[in-house]
Amino acid sequence: MASLVHTDGLHRCPWCGTDPLYMAYHDEEWGVPERDSRALFEKLLLDGFQAGLAWITILRKRDNFRRAFDGFDPEVIARYDEAKKDALMADAGIVRNRAKIEGAVLSARAYLDLRDKGVDFSTLMWESVGGETFVRRPRTLSEIPAETPESKALSKRLKAAGFRFVGPTIVYAAMQACGLVDDHIADCHRAQPSSKRRGRA
Repeated sequence: MASLVHTDGLHRCPWCGTDPLYMAYHDEEWGVPERDSRALFEKLLLDGFQAGLAWITILRKRDNFRRAFDGFDPEVIARYDEAKKDALMADAGIVRNRAKIEGAVLSARAYLDLRDKGVDFSTLMWESVGGETFVRRPRTLSEIPAETPESKALSKRLKAAGFRFVGPTIVYAAMQACGLVDDHIADCHRAQPSSKRRGRA
């Protein structure tokens, strides 16, 4: 499917549909390069919670997630005890999945372990694409892969570091969302001409 033309006259990637929240996310966030380590950590965790669900479900609950998970501060999440996990399981404002909650805690501990070893999380993520955004201009959604060699390599590195729910498909979704990869469809209004390096990431 090529882009959708909305009532405002703009062409957008069809995955965002006509939901105003989803359209705003597409226009303002998706594919915008993010280099803040905490923000990248948040997005990776949220993509893990999305597994098996539609992203719009997570997007509608994102503010609740930020409240429940203390602003996705790795230092706080890493200290969550069983009582806190039980409280999260009772919170209807988030996705209540025990394995994913446990995974978030383990991922926070892995994040801190990397930091203690002198590894910056943002640097680790961006190294997967050589430090700059890979730009592609697919014509349809069917041309966008679910995973790539780069997302597989990053997934393997994250798993080895102790992160959870970081399979190559989840990792690729995070790479797209955080602008490591620019997959806006060719006739989408966000697919602006760019000097960014093109590749297959």
